[in-house]
Amino acid sequence: MQVESKPRNLPAEQRRAVTIEAVVELTAEQNPGDITTAAIAKRMNLTQGALFRHFPSKDAIWQAVMEWVAERLLQRVDRAIQSADSPLRALEAVFVAHIKFVAEHPGVPRLLFGELQRAEDTPAKRMARTLMSAYRKRLSGLIDAGKARGEVAPEVDTAAASLSFIGSIQGLVMQSLLSGRAAQMRADAPVVFALYRRGIRSIT
Repeated sequence: MQVESKPRNLPAEQRRAVTIEAVVELTAEQNPGDITTAAIAKRMNLTQGALFRHFPSKDAIWQAVMEWVAERLLQRVDRAIQSADSPLRALEAVFVAHIKFVAEHPGVPRLLFGELQRAEDTPAKRMARTLMSAYRKRLSGLIDAGKARGEVAPEVDTAAASLSFIGSIQGLVMQSLLSGRAAQMRADAPVVFALYRRGIRSIT
């Protein structure tokens, strides 16, 4: 979807938000590594000079986009946790919320994978690592709480279970990227989580 043309005299914060929106949309259409500042400016109906009045460099744009991703995804995760009445149900709510977020922003996984694979230690890559660390911390807390409630088997390795949770989502995302069918990812999510839940759930 093309970002609508905006007045050229938008306030700085609003212009930055529109830039982030443009990049998120572009990542859904092409490899993030191939997105140029010229392409971003064209999507926004701006000159590159106007774009760089709000961001000093392309790396600064990517950092702002990754900060947006981290903030929005963790907000979804926290709301999902708060909506559930038990740790195991919270894990399911987080799983569904994450899949829904990716379905709404299909370029985000490409951006995240791309940054984590970069050889250089960019601000965006550091933000991606911070996001993953915060995400795993929330998952570990839920799994440990599940053990305390008797919902998760006590012998389950918390770190491994957190990685398996993330890996299950990544598997669904990769299949979606290969097939181009985000709707199928959302349809398959409950079945995949059921398998995950069976693997960690206490039998008592």
